Amino acid sequence: MTAVAATPAEAVAGIRDGSTVLIGGFGMAGMPVELIDALIEQGAGDLTVVSNNAGNGDTGLAALLAAGRVRKMICSFPRQSDSYVFDGLYRAGKIELELVPQGTLAERMRAAGAGIGAFYCPTSAGTPLAEGKETRVIDGREYVLEYPLRGDVALIRAHIGDRMGNLVYRKTARNFGPVMATAAALTVVQVSRVVEVGALDPENVVTPGIYVDRLVEVGPAHAAQQEAS
Repeated sequence: MTAVAATPAEAVAGIRDGSTVLIGGFGMAGMPVELIDALIEQGAGDLTVVSNNAGNGDTGLAALLAAGRVRKMICSFPRQSDSYVFDGLYRAGKIELELVPQGTLAERMRAAGAGIGAFYCPTSAGTPLAEGKETRVIDGREYVLEYPLRGDVALIRAHIGDRMGNLVYRKTARNFGPVMATAAALTVVQVSRVVEVGALDPENVVTPGIYVDRLVEVGPAHAAQQEAS
């Protein structure tokens, strides 16, 4: 059953040091900023973070990096114009990086959720990213053996969720959320609004509630209520 948490702090309670944390988002689109802020306050460290990017500016994932909580980043796009937090840590030797092509990153998490033991992928064949990995020629093309990428925790953002944890997303904020939800032992989701069971059209549900463990509302109404209390 999905638990509806009262606050982001309650939603991230119990995340342990050394966890592998899958964090949704394509840049800031779909990034669960409130959950990340709560994780910073919660204090878990020595984390391995899996995300498409390695943080933007000073908020969200970049703030988690700046707090010194991340030991290793697994991502496909670690550098952009405002990735100065990650850049500084990496140049100083204070963080590890595993670079994974974007499609392979998504497929490794999808494989974890689908129970696939490993798969062959042509991306990265013949490049430094394939060094040390098993390869195989299939129909005249070289493929690289890739393994599933599982998380202890997934922190993702959706648009609306019902009290059973069924989720719908908003446009490009959907990105990695659906595959991350299936690939983690504990899936925590922030939504703009929590609705009653039956309020969502089943045809529009992207992530079924069976994959969601904790849900928290962080929309404007919730924020106003928290300030008032």
